[in-house]
Amino acid sequence: MKKYDYLIVGAGLFGSIFAYEATKRGKKCLVIEKRDHIGGNCYTQNVEGINVHKYGAHIFHTSNKVVWDYIQQFAEFNRFTNSPIARYKDELYSLPFNMLTFNKMWGVITPQEAEAKIKEQIAQESITEPKNLEEQAISLVGRDIYEKLIKGYTEKQWGRKCTELPAFIIKRLPVRYTYDNNYFYDTYQGIPIGGYTGIFERMLDGIEVKLGVDFFTEREYYENLADKIVFTGMIDEYFGYQFGKLEYRSLRFDNEVLDMPNYQGNAVVNYTEAEVPYTRIIEHKHFEYGTQPKTVITREHSKEYEEGDEPYYPINDARNNELYAKYKELADEKSNVIFGGRLAQYKYFDMHNIIAEALECVNAHFR
Repeated sequence: MKKYDYLIVGAGLFGSIFAYEATKRGKKCLVIEKRDHIGGNCYTQNVEGINVHKYGAHIFHTSNKVVWDYIQQFAEFNRFTNSPIARYKDELYSLPFNMLTFNKMWGVITPQEAEAKIKEQIAQESITEPKNLEEQAISLVGRDIYEKLIKGYTEKQWGRKCTELPAFIIKRLPVRYTYDNNYFYDTYQGIPIGGYTGIFERMLDGIEVKLGVDFFTEREYYENLADKIVFTGMIDEYFGYQFGKLEYRSLRFDNEVLDMPNYQGNAVVNYTEAEVPYTRIIEHKHFEYGTQPKTVITREHSKEYEEGDEPYYPINDARNNELYAKYKELADEKSNVIFGGRLAQYKYFDMHNIIAEALECVNAHFR
């Protein structure tokens, strides 16, 4: 008889939801987490009375009512709407591309004028079969928007020239001939009042959690503690990288506390010129309409993933997807291990996707 029904490796969204739901069903769980805090990349830390999104901006949005109702039981959400600003040199533009953007770019007033301008620019290029990301973007929105608002930002994000990136990365670019600058199309959107960490504290209340524990350093010990394992770490690491390493992009965050009440007037400002080394600046207080005397900003840098970095974005190109498929075959053979989450499924998930995945997994498992 093992001590626990479930060992859950990772206290992010997938692991925490599974632990909460399993415990509700009378199962005994142990959650282990490599970091010194729960919450995974959603973790928020209180600095100067401001809830700082430690691993980049997390804005909750979904059109799935089941997911929205589910997360509401752990927190009350405010009405925050994501309306980022793009800064190109000393020009400010509204995102996503909308009538405010087109008016600033060309002085056009009506949707008909804006549409005609974009069509004219697309026609000038005569691109029928885009060979790379640059050609794809220009064929969708024309050269002006591409040069000022897409090119530099994308090259910083990927660490490669747009002419060297495949066209499929940009399948479509949302163009709105209205003044709606809500970045997301989703029905529900907001930020949990008091930050995200409280959600995880409520989910894991009464469940045994060990922080600062690396599953791989004491693997045999932990594997023998429970009947089943829920693994939310890197799938290639779980299998000892036997087919090779999956690739990721990572991020670096430079945080700064400023002795002023308001630095940039918006939660998210993207820096779209290549010469500025960071991709965006987050001013955290604006997520919760803060009025604190100080402010906290984060400059976000995109970077190549190296050993010791946090793996943020799976690079789902053909090579990596083929490699993942081999690991997935091995994972499917493990009847006592559930692989879930962004790293274990090698797929970029937004928060609402992870909640849906975790609930689906729970429902299938406890049928």
